[in-house]
This record gives sequence, structure tokens and C-alpha cells, in this order.
Amino acid sequence: MELGLAGQAEALARGEISSSELVEESLEAIGRRESLGAFRVVRAEAAAQEALQADKRLAEGERLPLLGVPVAIKDDTDIAGETTPFAVAGDHRPVARDGEVVRKLRAAGAVIVGKTTTCELGLWPFSESREYGIARNPWNPGYSPGGSSGGSAAAVAAGMVPAAVGSDGAGSIRIPAAWTGLVGIKPQRGRVSGHPHTDPFNGITVWGPLARTVGDAALLLDVLTGSHVEDVHRLDPPITPFAEAARREPGRLRIAVSYRTALGVSGRLDPQIRAAVERLARRLTDLGHKVFPADPDYGPAALGLVPRGTAGVADWLDSLPNPRPDPRTEAEARLGRVLGRRLLPVAKRLDPYLRRRVGRIFRFADVVMTPTTAQPPLRVGAFDGAGYHRTQSGVAAACPYAWTWNVLGWPGVNVPAGFTEAGLPIGAQLLGHDSDEATLISLAAQLESVEGWPERRP
Repeated sequence: MELGLAGQAEALARGEISSSELVEESLEAIGRRESLGAFRVVRAEAAAQEALQADKRLAEGERLPLLGVPVAIKDDTDIAGETTPFAVAGDHRPVARDGEVVRKLRAAGAVIVGKTTTCELGLWPFSESREYGIARNPWNPGYSPGGSSGGSAAAVAAGMVPAAVGSDGAGSIRIPAAWTGLVGIKPQRGRVSGHPHTDPFNGITVWGPLARTVGDAALLLDVLTGSHVEDVHRLDPPITPFAEAARREPGRLRIAVSYRTALGVSGRLDPQIRAAVERLARRLTDLGHKVFPADPDYGPAALGLVPRGTAGVADWLDSLPNPRPDPRTEAEARLGRVLGRRLLPVAKRLDPYLRRRVGRIFRFADVVMTPTTAQPPLRVGAFDGAGYHRTQSGVAAACPYAWTWNVLGWPGVNVPAGFTEAGLPIGAQLLGHDSDEATLISLAAQLESVEGWPERRP
């Protein structure tokens, strides 16, 4: 997996390696690092067959963006012939059709080697469930790779695949990217279709890439981009590919650095994370950007999150066949049935007001940079045996920075910011205005060129 996503695609197109070789290498890496628990399902036989077909197509001269390249998807995503339990025990049956994310990957020629571990219905910033196991951090298996796209992050960080797809409803791409030293992109709402889910978690959840480099993440985002006719939120295709934005200088930008959370100034920000963000701010200044402290005015943003999230959990859980969830998941669903669904119209009516209020910062800034998390990676099992309220308050304190941009629907990118004294990765997030992924990608790529994070491996 040393070549990365784009490198593998180019090597395949030049005939320097075969898809069968790359897929075999991926499957062997998954087997070697099985103790990390990154995968819930490994499609060994199917992937090997798909690789043979890709090699035949390559030999016949066919060229597609990812033809023959192995990738992974999160276990909230439908792939025909597999179940989609989303970490909840139940009487699951294989689905008949690919979800739109998988359809896009197949259309680009990718070989999907498996489905990655997550937590029940994406609720937590760890990827652990009673029924489907635990994902562990390749940098130190005693710690979590984050969640809820932790299996996808672990798979990429450990070199099992060059890139993977995750989903982000309150930071679930950016948090695992931060805790495993990766680039993770949460796209603009509507950029990537989650069909058959036409309004995933009532608009807060989006699918996006996790990769070692900005260029690879941008390439995967290009592949995933596109709306389905039934989606509630639809966007026109971008004029310029995101991969091109990764090769473009960002120009001189105004970057606001903020440590304030939507619920007030956090007194629990780990000093190592603050120091890492401050160091990146100095880097950005050295690169010629205007960097200054300024806080978005979040207002009542939480009122836009809680009804959406709780009602979304209730809807997803109620759609599963004979589900047997963890009590914490059931508590969240119960809250969604009692209050979330009732308050959902109010939450959605708040959207224009919140966008105006938070968006004022973009009158004098092009990008906002914050910590991605307030705390370094959690220990595996940190909330074993904890009830709903203790878990909820604990993870809210550890990860208070990411969710606001899900409410707004705007894009965000995690970039690696360094390591703790214990050698665990931490990250910073670049947050953009409506549909401005390209600026974030260009800036992240410029940072990557001076930071050199792709060379840092577990």
C-alpha cells in the first residue's frame, strides 16, 4: 500500500502491477493485522474475482479512475450480497442492491475488499460493539482509532488499503482521521449521495474519504461525488475536480484560529492538542497566510443537532429486523421517538438563522481552524459498562469541536497535527464556508508539503 490510492491507479494503468497482486497484498495485510479488528467483513473471494476482471479490463485498454484498486467501505453502507447491521445485533439479511457510494466506487473500477468496523448506529467516537467487535488503533492497539469510522481509519493507517470510505454525522470521519494520523474529508451536505438513505440522519450525516494524503482523499472524493435524483439535498457537480484543487496553490488566505466550542469555552482542551494547533498556525503564517484568533458565533447550534441525531437513530433502529441494541443505543432512540421527531421541524427551521450567524466569520476569514478533538485517543473500553448519560457526557467532552459543521452542512477537513508525548496522533480541522471543499483541500495539500505526514506510519 506504499503507492497510495493515486499511485496504485497509475501503476495499474501503466501495467507495472496487476490488480490481483494489489488485492492479494491488501488481503494479506488484513490477515496479518487481524488483531486490530478493522474489518467486520472481508470479501476475500469476491475481491479476488473482481481483481481478475479488472486485470482483464486493463489488458483490453479500459481506463477508469480506480480500476483495480482495493478500497474499503464502512459497515453502514450497502453492498449487494452482504448485510448492513451498522453494528447492531439483529436478524439481518443480505441486501439486494449496492448503495450509491458502492455504485460510484464500482463505476470507477474499485475493488471493495471489505466492510469496516464501527459502533452502533455511529453514535460514539469509538468503534466498539458487543456483537461485531472492537477496532483498535494501529499506533497503539490499547487505544481506539476513533469513531464511528474507526475501522476505516485503522485499515488505512495500518496499510491494509490505500483509502477507505467513512461517514460523518458529528465528526465520525474527522475524529478517526485525527486519532490515526490521516486526512479525512467531511464534504458539503449533498455532495455525496447516501442513497438509499435520502436524508441521512436528517441531514447531518455525509459520506467521505479517509486517506494518507490530501491528493488521495481528493481523488476518492471525486469518485464519490454526485447526487441521486431522490436525495433531499442535491448539488451540481463541481466545475473543477477536487484532485486538481490538491495540486493547486491556495493563494494567501485569512485563517481564523478558534478554541471555542459551541457550548462555550472548553476548559478541558488537552494542552498537547492546543500546542499542536498553535504550531500549525505558525506554519500557516510562515506560508504567507494571515492567521489570527477569532471565534465563530455558534448560537443555539445544539438545537440543530440533537433532534436530528436522536430522530435519526430512532428511524434507523426502527428499520432494522428484530434489533437487539446496546441499552445506550436504545436510550438514544427512545429520546428520538419522544422528543427528536417532535422537535425536528424546529431544528430544520433554524438552519438559515444558524448559517447566517455562524457564517459572519467568513466576512473576514476564508477558513476556520480548530482542534479536531479536545482529547487524545481514548483507551479501548473507556466506556465499557457506562450508562447512556455518562457515555454521552464523556464523549461530548472529548470531542466537542466537530459536530457544529454537520449542523451547518458545510465542509471540513482533518489534517494531522502531530503526536502526543505518548506517540498517539492528534489532528486539527480546517472548516470552510458553503461548498468550499476546494479551498480546504488546497490549503491542506500545502500544509502536507511542509509537514510531511504521509511518511509517518505506525
